[in-house]
Amino acid sequence: MPISLELIGQVAAALGVAFLIALILTPVVKTLAVKMGAVDDPSKDKDPERRMHSDPIPRMGGLAIVLGFLLSTLIFVPLTTQLQGALLGAVMIVVLGVFDDIYDLRAKFKLVVQIVAALIAVMTGNVIEALSNPNIFSSNPYWELGILAYPITLIWIVAMTNAVNLIDGLDGLACGVSSISSMTLLVIALLLGEPQVALLVAALAGGCLGFLPYNMNPAKIFMGDTGSTFLGYILAVISVQGLFKMYTLISFVVPFLLFGLPIFDTCFAFIRRIAHGQSPMHADRSHVHHRLIDMGFSQKQAVAVLYVITAILGLSAVVLTTSGAVKAMLLLFAFCVAGAVALSVFYGAHRPRRDRREEEEK
Repeated sequence: MPISLELIGQVAAALGVAFLIALILTPVVKTLAVKMGAVDDPSKDKDPERRMHSDPIPRMGGLAIVLGFLLSTLIFVPLTTQLQGALLGAVMIVVLGVFDDIYDLRAKFKLVVQIVAALIAVMTGNVIEALSNPNIFSSNPYWELGILAYPITLIWIVAMTNAVNLIDGLDGLACGVSSISSMTLLVIALLLGEPQVALLVAALAGGCLGFLPYNMNPAKIFMGDTGSTFLGYILAVISVQGLFKMYTLISFVVPFLLFGLPIFDTCFAFIRRIAHGQSPMHADRSHVHHRLIDMGFSQKQAVAVLYVITAILGLSAVVLTTSGAVKAMLLLFAFCVAGAVALSVFYGAHRPRRDRREEEEK
């Protein structure tokens, strides 16, 4: 389907409006966060080793992203029943995030509210009805989910809501990764002729990009759970509306490429915690970004590495959409090899320095 200039103009306008709103409102939200007590103070943290900063920093900055996204969406995107359900659930997630940034709510209570918000989206038509069969040699190309569509969609939305939240551990990481994933999804939506999905992710990308200058290291404000859980929730619902509706191989593979970093980090964290006899919700300092810091990367370097990984996965998703699975797999393999070599060189260059420092400390 050819991409019309009118659609390109609408996408650019949706992105620009959300960008300007988030850019202008972030300082206002920062002042509001301080007045409401939504401040991340490492000195009051029960586990200060997980913190990458030493000074109190306002959180709840995700509210600027949300406002930019919502206003742009209401202007440019037709309000279907599915979208109304998605936005209602998103508002619940945002309200939950605001209270969590102020009062630090219990994990079980947050999970219950997230499930209710996901249920609202599911019951208004945001459902993964079928998945393409990853076995390309099978005579049955699709899996019709039937009654399983509802619990599978519910799990997907709740899991993604928390996955983005879990990678929000370094300045600019979750916001930047979400920006890259949104822009990739925007390209795919345009290529596949999905105008509503394109406008939604354009508004989301604009909100993230407008907030990002305040969130890059050294961060002036954090997005908090208000932003990270909202981004995970809305990306999950948009992928249900767009990618999972496609009756091709991409309906199974592309979402996992687009959100590969948060999905991998969440799965790895849960497996690690269960293996150590801990609750899967137990916070620790062994996420991918923490491991990069421990390898000797600075915050900016670690974030840049994870940006590149997200961009590579996104590029592979675009190639898979346009050129087929073989080229996408070869591209992904080539980038993985190059990345492994680069990491080994960097690690080798920094290891002697760390060894000497440890010897001096002894």
